[in-house]
Amino acid sequence: MHIQEWLETVPAVAVYLLVGGVIGLESLGIPLPGEIVLVSATLLAATQDHINPYVLGACAITGAIVGDSIGYMIGRKGGQPLLDWLGRKFPKHFGPDHVATAERSFHKWGMWAVFFGRFIAFLRIFAGPLAGVLKMPYWKFLIANVLGGIVWAGGTVAVIYTVGKVAEDWIKKFSYVGLAAAVVFGLGSLLVMRLRAKKAAAKRAEAEAEAAVAGPGVERPAPVSVND
Repeated sequence: MHIQEWLETVPAVAVYLLVGGVIGLESLGIPLPGEIVLVSATLLAATQDHINPYVLGACAITGAIVGDSIGYMIGRKGGQPLLDWLGRKFPKHFGPDHVATAERSFHKWGMWAVFFGRFIAFLRIFAGPLAGVLKMPYWKFLIANVLGGIVWAGGTVAVIYTVGKVAEDWIKKFSYVGLAAAVVFGLGSLLVMRLRAKKAAAKRAEAEAEAAVAGPGVERPAPVSVND
């Protein structure tokens, strides 16, 4: 069976549930390729009439908002021990340097870190749980969460679907090119955040070396609550 014919047999409900579920779990704090799934599903909607882009966008937005809210509640109740556990469980995503980078973003930008975190794969995983751990007021988090979810998920579907419809014939012949582009974009944003994490690791090592020279009694400052 040709791939195009096979795609036509995929139930629309399955696509909606997959997109909402993956984005929701990623927003909750589980490292998953939410952006890649969303872009791929939108390209599919552009070439398959049985998938409604409005329903797809609504599912993506709902998954983003609900997942982030659950992540916030988990972070609020779990606190710093939760981040420590995640660091042991997912060291490549929640290591101390990654957490330090995300914390600096939250302390510097507050609500905007939640909003713009939607557009960065690394921060998208952290936003909900870390906002809860840092005890950001829920009303501030909710506003940034809802607006970020709408702009990121809804905007992604709108842009990719429009481009996909314009280039529908091209996409049918080269459907994997769109997926490859989505993968490159997602990996690119992840690479940027990992480079920042490496810089944070170097600074942390330097600070620890200075503390060792200064002698015992030098403590690491406790995280500041985001209540501004």
